[in-house]
Amino acid sequence: MSEVKLSFPHPPARPDQAPDFSNIEIPPVGSLPVPSMDIEGHDCWPYAVGMIRVLDDDNTAHGPWADYLGEVSADTLRQGLRDMLKMRALDRRMLNAQRQGKTSFYLQCTGEEAIGCGFQRQLEQGDMNFPTYRQQSLLVAADYPLEALMGQLYSNDLDPLKGRQLPIMHSARDYGYFSVSGNLGTQYVQAVGWAMACALRGNGKIATGWIGDGATASNDFHSALLSASTYQPPVVLNVVNNQWAISTNTAVARGKGDTYAARALGYGVPALRVDGNDYLAVLAVSRWAIDRTRSGHGPIVIEWFTYRAAAHSTSDDPSAYRAKGEAEAWPLGDPITRLKAHLIARGDWSEERHVQAEAELLDEVVQVQKTVESHGTFVKPKPTAPADIFNGVYAEMPPHLRRQRQEMGH
Repeated sequence: MSEVKLSFPHPPARPDQAPDFSNIEIPPVGSLPVPSMDIEGHDCWPYAVGMIRVLDDDNTAHGPWADYLGEVSADTLRQGLRDMLKMRALDRRMLNAQRQGKTSFYLQCTGEEAIGCGFQRQLEQGDMNFPTYRQQSLLVAADYPLEALMGQLYSNDLDPLKGRQLPIMHSARDYGYFSVSGNLGTQYVQAVGWAMACALRGNGKIATGWIGDGATASNDFHSALLSASTYQPPVVLNVVNNQWAISTNTAVARGKGDTYAARALGYGVPALRVDGNDYLAVLAVSRWAIDRTRSGHGPIVIEWFTYRAAAHSTSDDPSAYRAKGEAEAWPLGDPITRLKAHLIARGDWSEERHVQAEAELLDEVVQVQKTVESHGTFVKPKPTAPADIFNGVYAEMPPHLRRQRQEMGH
């Protein structure tokens, strides 16, 4: 009898067990210096398997990456906190709307807000994100109008895409948000191609690709890394490792590899691994990586280490596959709670101001939601004119479509 056996990875804890994150190694703050911008992939091993942190367990900022950031103004940090609070309020309201039958589908990014909110604030006008369906925090931090964002979810006449995309698959070119593709991994090859075009045009812009840990198993992930390694375009390739790909634990997609960041080193692409729940670490690494890429040092991969606190989507029930209380037990905490504590410790925030800010942002979201719902929901639909399906598709409508529209009486 052969002794060859297959290996089947298991999550650290089952639903009837206590959460277990004892296998996660969290290095101390300051253990990794800020590298020179011309660092090569073969010199990045400590950065790919370590973890860049700025806030310590007491939410105090220190270490070389804090020095790199310099004195961050209170207004900048308060803006980051408000971005994340708005994103979380939006998540809650849209989840409730779906549960009330007003919309068809929604994906929360709860627990991951720092990554998109912090990263977006470091980009410039004209840079282009190629996001997956869980990066709506990029839109919030880009000050994308909430009316358009919610209109897309309700698929009514406020939807800029006129119902032609599934809910949560936004498209906002003027806000640096490329149309979301439901096919996982495609964002990476698109981002590399866009970045190559930026280089050919010499316009000084960059592209950023986004992918989840599970989708790193896709062919497009590897195709994109090879193309990025070969042609050295100005692209930042982000891997959001939130520990779960729907109901599949990250151990399946990671295999026996050390980290997702380390996977990039095989292609000679420099890579860093970062505490994605540390807003200041997100700011520091985003700024460094974006500046590095924009100044001609080629592609870079960032693995954001975080935890998906919510369900995968409104169609998912995580209690069936993960331990109760995992989100609360996540050893790197909640990004909003940590930034709030940091600001209070600096004397730039208070519990009272936090409660007030939460209420103000929730009220803003609710007021916009009421306006959007007045234009139609699944419960009280207000269908748009049938002729609208012909509009906004072709610059010049082909004759056969013009005939079809006439046959419909429009």
